[in-house]
Amino acid sequence: MTTGQVVGPTTAEGEKKFPFAPLAALDVLWLQVAGTICNLKCSHCFISCSPTNHSHEMMSLAHVRSLLDEAKTLGVKEYYFTGGEPFLNRDLLIMFEVALAQGPVSVLTNGILITPKVAARLRELSDASEHSLDIRVSLDGYDAETHDAIRGRGMFQRAIKGVMNLNSAGLVPVITAAEVTDDIGAERGRAQFLEMLKSLGVNRPRLKILPILRMGAEVERTRAYQEWESLRGHTLSETEAARLQCNSCRMATSKGVYVCPLLIEQDGARMGDRLTDTLGPFELKHSACFTCHSTGFSCRT
Repeated sequence: MTTGQVVGPTTAEGEKKFPFAPLAALDVLWLQVAGTICNLKCSHCFISCSPTNHSHEMMSLAHVRSLLDEAKTLGVKEYYFTGGEPFLNRDLLIMFEVALAQGPVSVLTNGILITPKVAARLRELSDASEHSLDIRVSLDGYDAETHDAIRGRGMFQRAIKGVMNLNSAGLVPVITAAEVTDDIGAERGRAQFLEMLKSLGVNRPRLKILPILRMGAEVERTRAYQEWESLRGHTLSETEAARLQCNSCRMATSKGVYVCPLLIEQDGARMGDRLTDTLGPFELKHSACFTCHSTGFSCRT
């Protein structure tokens, strides 16, 4: 292997191949605790989650406990809970408590199930742990018009209520926004988000902008990936590999362990039944890999 390269772009016969991303260390474990079951049906969802999508089912508390035990032996440092909508899982807060005993926890949510009672319990869990608990709430616009066009009528105000409940409990959520319009990732769009959050009393707002992933429901909303959006023939340097999320994470669902949160519906992304089955390199043959590489995108907070 040439110094500074993870893999070459061609075979000896000249055929262009995909690069492989090594797993440097399993630092992050993602848990798809709600599967693909969600209380919303967003028009940009890259895995088409919905109330009726049972492609991946809810994860049981026993399953999550077993994965957390395995993760501890492998040196995992932090944990992310997602779905679907993770707060649909009735055991979610118990799962948080177990995971917070091992490391920092983040959860990705649409916010509409975060009542004052839930927010208060999240604060209790946060205060009781030496590790951080981060709540990420998705807002796909700084106003109802943009957000509700993606997530459904009335959903902006319901999400905002969840944000305010968290803020009142002393937990400042991370607001995540996908670039569903051209201005969201621009300076003006970021300023609008921050201004809106400050107007709600969130004094130190936190914002994460996500690129659009052109798969799942997004294919119908705009377009699918084009042929040129691929890493075929690319030589991946060690520096580039280190920036990729799959260099340090794996995703567990009810069906097994996958390379990352983006690819649980993609052929070839399932790597095994247990975390120990997934510690090898992964071929970056999916178009979403192109997005991660070209934008520097990471699902991590």
